[in-house]
Amino acid sequence: MCAPDAPEPPDPKETSAASTATNVGTAIANANLGNVNQVTPDGSLTYSQTGTYKWNDPYTGKSYDIPTYTATQALSGTGQAIKDQTDQAKLNLGELAAGQSSFLKDWLAKPVDLSNGATEARLMDLGMKRLQPALDARRQANEADLINRGIRPGSDNYAQAQNIQNQGENDAYNSLMLSGRGQAVQEALAQNSAPINNLTALLSGSQVSQPNFINANMPTIPTTDTAGLINTNYQQQLAASQANNQNIMGGLFGLGGSLLQGAGAAGGFGAMFSDRRLKKKIRAIGTYANGLTKYVFEYLWGDDQHVGVMSDEVRAVRPYAVTTINGFDAVDYGKALA
Repeated sequence: MCAPDAPEPPDPKETSAASTATNVGTAIANANLGNVNQVTPDGSLTYSQTGTYKWNDPYTGKSYDIPTYTATQALSGTGQAIKDQTDQAKLNLGELAAGQSSFLKDWLAKPVDLSNGATEARLMDLGMKRLQPALDARRQANEADLINRGIRPGSDNYAQAQNIQNQGENDAYNSLMLSGRGQAVQEALAQNSAPINNLTALLSGSQVSQPNFINANMPTIPTTDTAGLINTNYQQQLAASQANNQNIMGGLFGLGGSLLQGAGAAGGFGAMFSDRRLKKKIRAIGTYANGLTKYVFEYLWGDDQHVGVMSDEVRAVRPYAVTTINGFDAVDYGKALA
């Protein structure tokens, strides 16, 4: 047979299409592996394919059908009943909150009323009932102490002691008044914020427990490096072709002087060798008188065209006309065409 031509390099688009198709198929397989239906005491989770959509590869122009999935979650009977009741409760609370918020719209538009004179007066009255007896007892004790020390009413020392007593009582009254004022303000602010707190509580509502689904630990299919495999196969074919051609050419150039002598004896280098492995561009052009096919061809070492036979065909009908020199067939044309 003739020397094989070098393999054609892989087409980039075909390689890309093969790689993309592999990746798409792998992705779909992984999606199917991960879509694991689950059933728990609180409910179930079910995956189903609900259709497909077309995806076009912008490089190759090929289209792929990509499946679409739907995850459906269902509560258990008890869980669904709780959810229905909770939803109804939330609806009721929402309606109450809507009414409360309408009230708050007007309520918050008004400033907080801190003119709480009645509250202050009541607190002052209660405080005086407890404070005044203590102040009176202290005044009497101080006056008795002054007299025992010889300080009489009308004297400067007595007047100074009375001033100090009066200032202490006045400070006690002021403290009582400020305390009452602060308490009244706190009550007013608490009353003002009560509707807001009520609305916040209504809006918080209650939550239904959702079923807990496990995360399926499914293996994934690795993506095949299709482009790499195609390139590796091409490189192997190319290396084999190059090695084969090198072996053929090495055999030719290694024939040495004996080959040249044999070629001269047979009437020329081209006339002797008719081995297909030494020829290229082989084409049948007719038939010799004895029935052998006539070919036009070129030898591997040149571009000149030659006309002749193929040694394997001659061996089939006239084996005595074929000889072997260093592993290659040579034909004696005189015997082959006689």
